[in-house]
Amino acid sequence: QVQLVESGGGLVQAGDSLRLSCAASGRTFSGYTMGWFRQAPGQEREFVAAISWSEGSTYYADSVKGRFTISRDNAKNTVYLQMNSLKPEDTALYYCAATSFRVYGVIKDWTNYAYWGQGTQVTVSS
Repeated sequence: QVQLVESGGGLVQAGDSLRLSCAASGRTFSGYTMGWFRQAPGQEREFVAAISWSEGSTYYADSVKGRFTISRDNAKNTVYLQMNSLKPEDTALYYCAATSFRVYGVIKDWTNYAYWGQGTQVTVSS
């Protein structure tokens, strides 16, 4: 049974940093793309960042480029999202997800992800 378990969310002030973790288990994710999405109340789920498990290629939404960094630790089967210079508009429930697709135009779309974590809340106060 595939499990994605996020952790690391919390309440921080604008300008602070947080690191989210996503522990993956239940299958081999080699060849998969791991993504981070977020959803604020009343908003659609939006793409944040993604990384190809095998090659380590990374992709970012324009809104987080230069502030967020996605990485993975193959030995620990864990994906990370380092979030720096946080803004109030980054406040959302952050989800980790996995997809077998690799094309950027496809991996930006949350509907193409087969596996999801339960989410971790990030709240940034001004």
